Amino acid sequence: MTSKMPSSKIKPYSGPVGGWGSAKSVAEITIRERIPIKEPKLLSTQNKPEGFMCVSCAWAKPAKTHPLEFCENGAKATAWETTSRRADPAFFSSHTLSDLEHWPDHDLEEQGRLTHPMRWDRASDKYVPVAWSDAFDDIGKELRALDPRQVDLYTSGRASLETSYMYQLFARIYGSNNLPDSSNMCHESSSVALPESIGASVGTAILSDFENTDCIFYIAQNVGTSSPRLLHDLQDAVDRGVKIVTFNLLRERGLERFVNPQSPVQMLTGKETKISSEYYQVNNGGDIAAIFGVCKALIEADDVLKASGQTRVAGEDGRPKDPDNAAMVAFAASIASADKKHVLDHDFIKEHTAGFEAFAQAARNHQWTELERVSGLTRDQMMQAAATYAKSDAVMMVYGMGLTQHLMGVQNVHMVCNLALLRGNIGKPGANICAVRGHSNVQGQRTVGITEKPGLVPLDKLSELYGFEPPRWTGRSTVETCKAIIDGQSRAFISLGGNFLKAVPETAAMEAGWRKLRLSVQIATKLNRSHVLHGEIAYLLPCLGRIEVDEQATGPQAVSMESSIAHFHGSRGKAKPASAQLLSEPAIVAGIAKATLGKNAVPWDALVGNYAEIRDAIERTYPETFKDFNNRMFQPGGIARPLPARERKWVTKNGKANFITPGRLFPEFATADRPDVLHLATLRSNDQFNTTIYGYSDRFRGVEGTRRIVFMNANDVGRLGFVDGENVDMTTAIEDDTVRTVSGLRIVSYNIPKGCCAAYFPETNPLFPLSHHDPKSKTPSYKLLPVRLSRSHATPAG
Repeated sequence: MTSKMPSSKIKPYSGPVGGWGSAKSVAEITIRERIPIKEPKLLSTQNKPEGFMCVSCAWAKPAKTHPLEFCENGAKATAWETTSRRADPAFFSSHTLSDLEHWPDHDLEEQGRLTHPMRWDRASDKYVPVAWSDAFDDIGKELRALDPRQVDLYTSGRASLETSYMYQLFARIYGSNNLPDSSNMCHESSSVALPESIGASVGTAILSDFENTDCIFYIAQNVGTSSPRLLHDLQDAVDRGVKIVTFNLLRERGLERFVNPQSPVQMLTGKETKISSEYYQVNNGGDIAAIFGVCKALIEADDVLKASGQTRVAGEDGRPKDPDNAAMVAFAASIASADKKHVLDHDFIKEHTAGFEAFAQAARNHQWTELERVSGLTRDQMMQAAATYAKSDAVMMVYGMGLTQHLMGVQNVHMVCNLALLRGNIGKPGANICAVRGHSNVQGQRTVGITEKPGLVPLDKLSELYGFEPPRWTGRSTVETCKAIIDGQSRAFISLGGNFLKAVPETAAMEAGWRKLRLSVQIATKLNRSHVLHGEIAYLLPCLGRIEVDEQATGPQAVSMESSIAHFHGSRGKAKPASAQLLSEPAIVAGIAKATLGKNAVPWDALVGNYAEIRDAIERTYPETFKDFNNRMFQPGGIARPLPARERKWVTKNGKANFITPGRLFPEFATADRPDVLHLATLRSNDQFNTTIYGYSDRFRGVEGTRRIVFMNANDVGRLGFVDGENVDMTTAIEDDTVRTVSGLRIVSYNIPKGCCAAYFPETNPLFPLSHHDPKSKTPSYKLLPVRLSRSHATPAG
C-alpha cells in the first residue's frame, strides 16, 4: 500500500548548506531504507580509488580525495539503491498495474529493488515472472517484426561507458539511429553551442582550474542540491580569497553559506563559509541581458581607455634595458602587454577569435534601460560585476541547466563563451568554462556514441570493426521521440534506465501515446511510473546497480564513467546484489542483441564475460580519446579527455573561437504585456535527484511534507489577489488549443523576482507543450514558461 503522506509545513530555513542538517538527513534515509549496519561502510569507498562512482551527480573524483568523498545527496542515492526493501514477485502478485498507476512515484520506488524479470500479463493486469531467455526471445521476435525506424532506444544518464557502447552498437547493427537520451533534456544546448563557439562539445575546465582561479562567475546552477561535492572546491577557492560572482533566479542557500561536514572546526563551532561575494538575482530568462550588460560595461570601458591613449606602463618599463638579455626582454614584454590588454585582451581576440566587432557593436547598441528591464538588474550591478571580472586575471565560467533548459538555451551558452573570450579566459590555468552536468555518466554516453546524430559517431570505423553498414539517417531526439509516440509512429520503446514518462513534457498526450506502443521494455533497478504504464507487450528487466558486485565469467568486473570535467574514471561495485536473479546491464543488452540480430560479428558473450574487452573495443573505435584505456582507468584523478580548446586550438569551421551575437535579449511571447502572466521555472528539491523523489523535504527552502508548491514574489501574491498559503491552479499561458493545468499548488511567498514563479520538476511537467523547446538543441524549456494562476478548490497532495 502507499505510504501515508507527511503533514506539510512551511518555515523559512535559516541554516547553511551542509552541517548537522546534512548529517541528520543522511542518518534518516539510512534508517528508513533499512540499510544493514555494515553497509554504511560503503560510503567510505564512494568516489575513492578502486571504489564506486556515485550513482547521482557527475562531479569529478579528485586525485587527492577527502576522508569522505560523498555529499548528502550522494549518500541518499547510495541508500536508495542499497535499500533492504524489495519489489519482488510477491509484491507484483498483490497489485494490478491499473492500481499502481495511481501511486505517487515516491511510493513506487520506495517498494525497493526489483528482483526478477517480469512480463505484463493481460488477463490479470499484473507483472508476472518470466525466464530471462524467454524474455530475450520474445523481445527479439517483436523487434525483428518492426521497421527499425519505428523503434526508439532511450538511455538515461546513469549507464556506464561499457553498457552505452554496447547499446549504441546493438542499435546501429539493428538499423536504428533513434537513440534519444537524457542529455537531450538537459545540456543539449551546451552540446550545440560550445562547438559553435569554441570547438568543444563539453566544458574545458578541470579541477586544477579551481585551485588557480582568481574569480568564478557562477551562473544558474544550484550547487547545494544538484552537485554538493562541488562546494568543497568553491570553499577552498573562497579560503584563498577568490571572488565568486553569482547570477541566479533564486537566493539558493548553497550559493550563500556552507558548513563543511568534514571540518571538525566548522561542525563544532558552526562557523560558516560565505560562498558568493556578489549575488545577483536575475529575472527568469534575463541571463542574456545580464551578461550583455557585463560585456557592454567591459567593452565601453575599453573604448574609453583606447580613445584616451592612456598607458599603464611607467616610463621606459615596457622597453628592455638590454635587448640581448632574454630575461629583461621577457620582463619588458610582460609589462608592455598591459597596454595591449587594457580592459579586453586584444592580442587574444585578434589571434584567436572571429566575430568580435559585430558582438562589440551589438553590446554598445543595447540601451541600459532595456538591459535593466529584461535582466532585472541595475546598471550599477552589471558594472560592478564587470569591474570584478576586469580585475581578475583568470576567471572561470561555471553554469548549469538554469541556462540550458530555455527557449534560448543555445544563445545563453553562446553568451557565456562571449564573456570568457573578451579577456581570453579559455585555455589558460585558472580560467575555462565548466558546464556542470547532471546524471553521473550523461556526458560519457555521448562520448561513446549515444546520439541520434550520425555525424557525431565514427560510423565508418564501426563498419570496419564489425562488418555491417550503419544507418546514415538522422535519428530522433527525445522531443522527436515524444512526438513519434504521440503520433503513433513509434511502435517500440526500450529504456536503459530512467523514468521517461515523468521526465518529458506534454504528460497527458505522452501517457495516451505510451499505451499504444506495441512493445515497451524497461531496464531498471526500481519501479517507476514508466513501468506501470505500458505498451501491448511489456517487460520489466531488473539489472545490477553500479554499487553492486558484478561477477562475470572472468571474475568481478569494473565499469567506467565520464565526469563533468571530461575525465574518465573506473568504478568497482562493493555491495552484495539485491537478488541472484539480476543481470548486469551489459548482459541484458547482449541478451536482447543476440535474440534480435542472430549471427553477427560482435562477440557479445566475450564482451559480457570480460568488460576489459568492451573497453578495448571502445579504444579501437576512439583511439585518441581512450588511449591505453584499460591500463589507466583507475589512475588517480581519472583520464583526461583530449580537448583542443584547452590548448587554444579551435576545432570550428573557421579555426577560430567565435563571438556569436544573440538576435534577441528574450523570447517573444504573445503574453508579453499581460500583467496576470508569470514566468515559471521548474526546480529540484533537496530531497530528489532528477525524477527520483527520496522524500518530501526541501530543507533549504523551508518546505516540509509536500511538493505541491508554487514559490512567488510577495508583491505578485497580493497584486494578483491571492494570499500566502492559498491553493491555486496553474495553467499554461500559451495559446495552442490545448488546456494544460496543474491543480492544488500552495502559494509560498519567497525571495524571487517580481513576475517570476517557481515550482517543482516533474510535478509541473504536464504544463509544458512539446513544442516549447530551444529550436536548435530541442532541449525543453523547463526553466521558462508563461503561466496564469487561478484560485483552486483542490487539496494539495505531496
